[in-house]
Amino acid sequence: MRRLTVVQLLPALESGGVERSTLEVADALARAGHRAVVVSAGGRLEPALRAAGAEHITLDIGRKSLLTLRHAAALRRLFAEVGADIVHARSRLPAWIGLWAVRSMPSASRPRFITTMHGLNSPSRYSAVMTRGERVICVSETVRGYLLQHYPRTDPGKLVVIPRGIDPAQFPRAAHPDPEARAWAATQHPALSGDGPLLLLPGRGTRLKGHREAIVLLGRLRAVGVEARLWMPGTREAGREQYVAELEAEAQLGAVADALAITPPTAQIARAYAASDLVLQLSRKPEAFGRTVIEALSVGRPVVGWAHGGVGELLTELQPQGAVPIFDEDHLFNSVTAMLAHPPSPLATMDTYTLRAMQDATLALYHDLADDR
Repeated sequence: MRRLTVVQLLPALESGGVERSTLEVADALARAGHRAVVVSAGGRLEPALRAAGAEHITLDIGRKSLLTLRHAAALRRLFAEVGADIVHARSRLPAWIGLWAVRSMPSASRPRFITTMHGLNSPSRYSAVMTRGERVICVSETVRGYLLQHYPRTDPGKLVVIPRGIDPAQFPRAAHPDPEARAWAATQHPALSGDGPLLLLPGRGTRLKGHREAIVLLGRLRAVGVEARLWMPGTREAGREQYVAELEAEAQLGAVADALAITPPTAQIARAYAASDLVLQLSRKPEAFGRTVIEALSVGRPVVGWAHGGVGELLTELQPQGAVPIFDEDHLFNSVTAMLAHPPSPLATMDTYTLRAMQDATLALYHDLADDR
């Protein structure tokens, strides 16, 4: 296979799923001997990108301002100078600028233009640019269906589902129970000590993550004699103090405050999964993929979540008994009770959802398009 030059476009390199995927693909390109170039405003992940062997060009192509459009000319020059074979846009404004730049180039030297639909953006003419790639990568069947529903004029033949993936080495199978992990968890918050089952709901401190429903569930479990505890890593963040206070008040009213741990994000999330007996995914808004499901199942912990979006898609495929009709709190209680009493057998393999599978499929797509140039 010939050496490719791939330019990825995104707003910045701070944190998040888009940024993580950009680094993962850049790393795969560099390891395969290709040239990986990333254009963004930069950020804290830039050193990691360079360490992977990729190049970074600093352009603020994500700022929502008319002045940002001036970068189209700079991108056009960049694409010509590096001899880009593929331009891969991962966000809406960078996609508009990249598309204009590519289309203004001579057809003989014009790179192939692709996009990735990382999320379920509100349908609009602005968002529609993500359907304009010669190929459109969808991170799940949920995203593909959403795209076809809201942009019915899109050619289904150019949509390619490439699920996001995890590195199994970062989420290794853990014994259940895992006394060492549970002892570590007890050092993270006083409420996490004890022998009762530990429920884990990881996620940011936002109402969309379903923290209230988890607290109500905790109260119902303890009311029937299940001495469960609930850990919410990632919920306690700067700027979320009022929301956390509301959750703590809810826990006081439900008489479960001493069994609830609301903590900042942890860098040892795999260890937190291992410490738990069951993982909850109760996002009130459908998610594009549902990475938590894959991470927890990789560690060997069952997951219960609302059966919508990417979470519902993954649970229906991998662990159907954990897919609960959305917002049905009685069904949620019954499913959690049943799984705590009789945990399902851990999955033998999840090859479709590995980091390597995502990287290989993305590079294969690049090659197919470049060879057809």
